[in-house]
Amino acid sequence: MTAFAEFGCLPEITQAVDEMGWLLPTDVQAEAIPLILGGGDVLMAAETGSGKTGAFCLPVIQIVHETLRDKAEGKLEESAAAVSIDSPTWKMNVYDRGDAMAIDKEGLLCQSREMQSWHGTRCNKGVTGKGKYYYEATVTDEGLCRVGWATEKADLNLGTDKFGFGFGGTGKKSFGRQFDDYGEAFGKDDTIGCYLDLNKAEISFSKNGRHLGHAFTIPGHMLQYTFYPAVVLKNAEMKFNFGRTPFDYPPTGGYISLCEAPTNFTITSPNKGSVQKGGAKDAPNAPKAIIIEPSRELAEQTLNQIKLFKKHMTTHCPRDLLIMGGQSAKDQVDALYRGVDIVVATPGRIDDLMSTGKLLLTQVRFFILDEADGLLSAGYGQQINRMWEQIPKITNDGKRLQMVICSATLHSFDVKKLAEKIMHFPTWIDLKGQDSVPETVHHVVCRVDPREDTTWQRNGGKVQTDRVHEQDSVRWGSHDRETLSEGVKILKIDYMVQAIKEHRMDQAIIFCRTKIDCDNCERYLQTMGGGPRAKPDHQLSCVCLHGDRKPQERRENLQKFKDKRVRFLICTDVAARGIDVKGIPFVINVTMPDEKQNYVHRIGRVGRAERMGLAISLVSVIPEKVWYHTCPNRGRGCYNTTLKEHGGCCIWYNEMQYLGDIEDHLGVTIDQVDKSMKVKADEFDGKVTYGQKRKNMGSGYKGHADDLAPAVSELTNLERRAQLSFLELSLKQDFFTAS
Repeated sequence: MTAFAEFGCLPEITQAVDEMGWLLPTDVQAEAIPLILGGGDVLMAAETGSGKTGAFCLPVIQIVHETLRDKAEGKLEESAAAVSIDSPTWKMNVYDRGDAMAIDKEGLLCQSREMQSWHGTRCNKGVTGKGKYYYEATVTDEGLCRVGWATEKADLNLGTDKFGFGFGGTGKKSFGRQFDDYGEAFGKDDTIGCYLDLNKAEISFSKNGRHLGHAFTIPGHMLQYTFYPAVVLKNAEMKFNFGRTPFDYPPTGGYISLCEAPTNFTITSPNKGSVQKGGAKDAPNAPKAIIIEPSRELAEQTLNQIKLFKKHMTTHCPRDLLIMGGQSAKDQVDALYRGVDIVVATPGRIDDLMSTGKLLLTQVRFFILDEADGLLSAGYGQQINRMWEQIPKITNDGKRLQMVICSATLHSFDVKKLAEKIMHFPTWIDLKGQDSVPETVHHVVCRVDPREDTTWQRNGGKVQTDRVHEQDSVRWGSHDRETLSEGVKILKIDYMVQAIKEHRMDQAIIFCRTKIDCDNCERYLQTMGGGPRAKPDHQLSCVCLHGDRKPQERRENLQKFKDKRVRFLICTDVAARGIDVKGIPFVINVTMPDEKQNYVHRIGRVGRAERMGLAISLVSVIPEKVWYHTCPNRGRGCYNTTLKEHGGCCIWYNEMQYLGDIEDHLGVTIDQVDKSMKVKADEFDGKVTYGQKRKNMGSGYKGHADDLAPAVSELTNLERRAQLSFLELSLKQDFFTAS
């Protein structure tokens, strides 16, 4: 039995994997595949080339296949009937909760990892009329919490309006935004008993079995409402017991558990998740899985992997579809209406199809975000939230929506915040840990100062810039912000060319901040005889890779670079995400990224497999005015060079601040070079050939041998003399014996 078969993978998938030469799963596959097959949400970070695409594609294909098979065999109707939103048991309501509130499948464990704000939830049932009721809530992790009773009209932030009554861990009771001292503080491992006496219109609490006394008198007009157990958390976790199991501290005085409440006094919450449950009938254009990729190249790579994994499936084979810009929208819509089970998409085109109703989200079982940090930095956070809100959290067959989020790092604040909001107790698979720079990467910065280097103030032979200063009064010789900013843009390309020539670069990735910067860089290298049509051995041959280039051109350009038919690949962060290009000897950052993780992601492309790599970053010492499009068309045809705070699409970009953030993040001070781009290297007696495999693993080896040579020679002579003495002694002994 193969390792993948031991995970429970189908024989058809195992056969395909064997044919691909995958003898053993990678680390991320070994951890993620069983978790996803088991129904859990997974948050994973791993290097490009680590097999993370297979880690989520394999289990998704298998579960979608099994869903199609069960539907064909008529099993789904039974499963759907067995799962009811109107559960007979008391539990916290997944359809009545804050954005970052997670609730386990039993409905008894609640968690919010949001550190800046409160998130709450209420129970799926409540009591009204009369009676004395009790439940327990235990703090299972450190944080801030408030527990109690709330009506259906109450805000989920319990105790901050006149419809809910809360008792907080700081020893305060709250009602109507009034916080008063009550009882005593509580924390991890403490159990709070929550008492509701509808006969006397009273609410009280206990801590670890000790009653804390009267807390609230319920206003008379509120007794007509239903009272639900409620909680609100800030980076905390609590577990509830409504009486299904024995209480830690059973109540006295005639109080009964909520599970024992008479049915005529029990009300089911109106928040039943009707819009959250899948539709009653499948539709051909309602896929079971959606995988979002930040770039077309990654989307194509993922789809190709899916096709390889399922090629031996002859029955109930999931139908796949690639949805991205640059392709016929009509063909994609036609394919949707013919039927599709797994969609791999880039954000732009899928948003268009969703908004027009051509793609339905009613049957989605898996929602997967690949390179989530790239998606968020590209501004797709709101779209992701919009999609998640539309996807049912329970499907027709009673299965919970599963989320998989992949990221270059799990330590990004934005990724963690997104995961807290949309994932359900995710398991972290972090094979990268905190960011660090590999030992095989030599990274340096070159400061660009247009006040000291005035060579940019020339009449001809300079780069065409991004036109953000077209409306500004740029004057040669002036030191105003706009003029110096224009100077930085010109000098950076000059320094880039100098770096190429100084190090005789034969292959490098050049990172620019925007697509227009990439185009301008390529255009400038063309004026110097390089560009995409130059001969492969030309020093400045290059191609561009970004979202505005047609898909066919992008594929061809990437292949040209891989085949070394051009020397340089000019791209943005988003375009470079996940492309399988290894062992690059050089990277040039024309612009520093504003995300610390992107810096590590960029320079990590050099120096792989024990090959030294050099990353050069060009850092402006003065703020540079750049595009930052907030317009609906995201920059297409936009010429609004006014600053963002005044309704425009430009900002001042402070690279020195970003450099400081990166150095703080990595805990290093990055070496500096001047505009000559000469790099001092200490390894190998100062002789480093970037991109070549390291042959000597230490410097000064020959010199050390020379130092030892006299001692070795003396030892040789001593050994020779010892051997001769031994022979002479042996001969003398033989002589005396014979005589």
